[in-house]
Amino acid sequence: MLTGMQIAVMGGDARQLEIIRKLTELDAKLSLIGFEQLDHAFTGAAKEKIDDVDFTSLDAIILPVPGTSLEGQVETIFSNEKVVLTKELLQNTPQHCTIYSGISNSHLTAMTKHANRRLVQLFERDDVAIYNSIPTVEGTIMMAIQHTDFTIHGSNVVVLGLGRVGMSVARTFHALGANVKVGARKSEHIARITEMGLAPFHLHDLEHSVRDTDICINTIPHPVVSASVISKMPAHTLIIDLASKPGGTDFRYAEKRGIKALLAPGLPGIVAPKTAGQILANVLSQLLLDDLDKRKGKAT
Repeated sequence: MLTGMQIAVMGGDARQLEIIRKLTELDAKLSLIGFEQLDHAFTGAAKEKIDDVDFTSLDAIILPVPGTSLEGQVETIFSNEKVVLTKELLQNTPQHCTIYSGISNSHLTAMTKHANRRLVQLFERDDVAIYNSIPTVEGTIMMAIQHTDFTIHGSNVVVLGLGRVGMSVARTFHALGANVKVGARKSEHIARITEMGLAPFHLHDLEHSVRDTDICINTIPHPVVSASVISKMPAHTLIIDLASKPGGTDFRYAEKRGIKALLAPGLPGIVAPKTAGQILANVLSQLLLDDLDKRKGKAT
């Protein structure tokens, strides 16, 4: 149980509701910042304005998946008020206060480092990324069906990257009957692609490998789907870029060429916010319980 823990949940989307539900069930005391338009009420959770929160008593701060902007602003769909996390607020927290976010950026990383507070990026964890790959794949299938006039079965699909998302995408499209080629750089990834019964190629050969592509799915957060690569694709090719913003595709050139290219980061929160929220809630609750146990152990 998280009895006695004081946690601030700042902003976010529908995924945060599952986090709030789970933490209140564990008896944590929550301050909900940026939720004044939320109709639902949770026992043990109070809607508060950021200026009214006692940051000196916080054991943890939970940010939404994107973290903050480069100006410290926190996104929220349940408030019209601007919510900004500042280094002054962080410095007011107890030294043991931990900040949890999906991802980070240079501003959030520098701010937490300056305040000497621990920052946990949930999406860097293998368990979160692997669980999240499930709704990501379902969302990718949905987009492929919506934006093409042919079946996935029998189509030529190129997947770029064999990370935690790339592996799930490649395996699922193969199971749906697509002819799947997977591009990677590491020799061990090439070996794994071969073991999976898929067609591997090195990213150096990307321009040649996309000449007969119906659907190109990128998971690499670097500019790999360049203008020269897009110029070799058939005109009907659909590009689905799952990499974090700004993606790895030259969207300007794709539009100029008349090729449909879709940037689709954060699919779990779009297609299955309840499941995506439960994934984060389960991992977060365990991390908070571990933190509480460590503090109790030090106290004794």
